[in-house]
Amino acid sequence: MDDTPLGPLDAGTRLSVARTILSHERTLMSWVRTSVALISFGFTIYKFFEFEAGRNLPAAGLRLSPRLFGMIMIGTGIAALSLSTVAHHVSTRQLRAEYGAKTRYGALVVAALISITGLLAFAAALLHA
Repeated sequence: MDDTPLGPLDAGTRLSVARTILSHERTLMSWVRTSVALISFGFTIYKFFEFEAGRNLPAAGLRLSPRLFGMIMIGTGIAALSLSTVAHHVSTRQLRAEYGAKTRYGALVVAALISITGLLAFAAALLHA
């Protein structure tokens, strides 16, 4: 397949490419939403049980500590967001190469900010902050 951009595209193809780009943006934002839920729920579990431990209640003898469980959830959220961001970047780069499509970067900026927040939450759980 030739990687050179095509000449002027007809209206149907332009609209189709625009719909595809918007579809990729919606998909990335769905992954951002899922990652935010995983990161925030994991951090909440960690902090809640840390607060409960301070009340000197008898330990339940858990094999998987709330801190470790929270870190697993936060890590899963960060990994899901990273993989979906890479997939989004690859697909939009392909659309730009094939059709010369102009893409937006709004969802990527939000994904980057959530990734940074997730890394900070993971570091806080790791360092017992």
